[in-house]
Amino acid sequence: MTIRTQEEIVTRVWVLRANRQDILGFREDVLVEALDLDHARQVITPRHPVEWTQRVDHETYARDYLEFAIGKILDHRGNSASRSVDKLSELAWLLGRDDIVAGMDHAGYPMYGAPKVKAFADGFGWPFLNGDDGLALARMADGQQCDPQGCQRGCAD
Repeated sequence: MTIRTQEEIVTRVWVLRANRQDILGFREDVLVEALDLDHARQVITPRHPVEWTQRVDHETYARDYLEFAIGKILDHRGNSASRSVDKLSELAWLLGRDDIVAGMDHAGYPMYGAPKVKAFADGFGWPFLNGDDGLALARMADGQQCDPQGCQRGCAD
């Protein structure tokens, strides 16, 4: 997969800040980890820890984070699921997949962002449904509550 250039990443950080599109910095965290030290110094703020670490395998991180995001959806974790959607969208951008970013933007956000996370997984051709929770996750990605008999954990049609 093609990763964006260091200059593109720095520019994106500045655009996110200027447009206030990442108030809590979740997207920026993904981007800063993709920078080498010279470029990271251009954008590191007090929001970032003094010790900075560069991540080099963004595809593995994206795959792992997809699993994490699915767990947050199934656990009905609203804030964590929202953060996961932001990070996955930024990982898709970082990996040069504007088509996936557009698909995620187009998908709605019902059921803890399940449609957006499905768009991410489908765009990369990675598994979205798995195990015993596959039916619940499929329903949530379709904008329905997890259990056709009624959800006891908080989601609703």
